[in-house]
Amino acid sequence: MKLLSTMAAGLLTTTLCWAGPGDQVDFPADYKTNFTPYLSLNRTQNHDQYIRLYINDKGLSGTQENGQLPYGSVIVAEVYKARKDADGNVLTSKLGQRLKDKFALVAVMERREGSAAEYPEGLGNDDWDFAAFKPDGKRANKDLTACAACHAPYKDSHHLFSYEHILTEQAMK
Repeated sequence: MKLLSTMAAGLLTTTLCWAGPGDQVDFPADYKTNFTPYLSLNRTQNHDQYIRLYINDKGLSGTQENGQLPYGSVIVAEVYKARKDADGNVLTSKLGQRLKDKFALVAVMERREGSAAEYPEGLGNDDWDFAAFKPDGKRANKDLTACAACHAPYKDSHHLFSYEHILTEQAMK
């Protein structure tokens, strides 16, 4: 009886909570050919990573009156591990940039109306939804609320670390 109650509770919970953070964000398989690369740099949040950013045409179409990117904007981040020497120290170029090594993750941000409701209070980030994928496009098991929490303080740039770079790219189109 206890097993049956547990199974019923699990089924009910699964049915009622059909969508959570990142569930509705699909892997944009065409991002390398149909998105615009706009920034490559040392990842500020992690001392041993390098990141390459892409944005779709919707995100480059301009900002709304409130300065936000329109719904349907998608930002893709290729995350690479940095090369390290034999002692585990991160290697950098003469320009001070980390040297890319293994392609580790594809992080995706999509501005979707209503996605803020899928996140805990204070982490709705202007309806930016987050997802993480392995380089082969399969979902990566990541805590997406940690992504939202990292972006949450950046209200003045609509929760985007690279907002100014996007505006510059928009102006060049």
